[in-house]
Amino acid sequence: MIRKATRGDVAAIERVMRASLRELGRRSYDAAQVASSLVYLAVPDVQLIDDGTYFVAVVDDEVVACGGWSRRRKTHAGSVQSDADDALLGPEREPARIRAMFTDPRFARRGLGRAILERCERDAAAAGFARIQLVAMRSGEELYRACGYVDVADSPVLLEDGVVLECTLMEKAVRDSGFGIRDSGTS
Repeated sequence: MIRKATRGDVAAIERVMRASLRELGRRSYDAAQVASSLVYLAVPDVQLIDDGTYFVAVVDDEVVACGGWSRRRKTHAGSVQSDADDALLGPEREPARIRAMFTDPRFARRGLGRAILERCERDAAAAGFARIQLVAMRSGEELYRACGYVDVADSPVLLEDGVVLECTLMEKAVRDSGFGIRDSGTS
C-alpha cells in the first residue's frame, strides 16, 4: 500500500534511507561516500511530510520504501538547508522536484519505488507542473531512465564534510492535465 507519510513515520523513513544507502549505495559509491551519505543524506525532510507530498510504501505494517515530490526549490535529500530552498516553484515555468526516493534493500526491485514515483508524477502534474526534475544517485539512475527520465547534466552533490557524490540531473515532461509523457526530451 502506498500512502502519504506522517510525522509518525519519520523513524521508519530514516531506517529505510539508511538501509538503502548502506546496501544499495555501496554498489555505486565507495565506503567514504556511503559513510558520509549515512550522516548527511539519511535525514527525513519533514517539510515534504507537512506539505503532503511525501509517501511511504507499507508491507505487513512496515514502511519499506519512501519518496516524494516537492513544489519547493530544494533539489535533493539531506541536512543542508537554506532559506531559498523553501521558496515555492512556479509550475508554469519551473519543474517540480522528485525527492528522497529510497527502498529497503529487502524489498528492492519489486516495483515499490516505481509506484511511489508514479504517484508523485501524477500529483505534480495535477498541481500544474509540466516538467519534473530530480537529482539521481547512481544507484537509482536505471529506474529513472526506465520511467522516462532523461539525463540533463552531471549534478555532483557536495556533502557537508566535503565528500562528493556523483549524481545526475534528470528530467521528464508530463502533461498539465492528468498524467502522461508529453515527449521524451526536455522542454
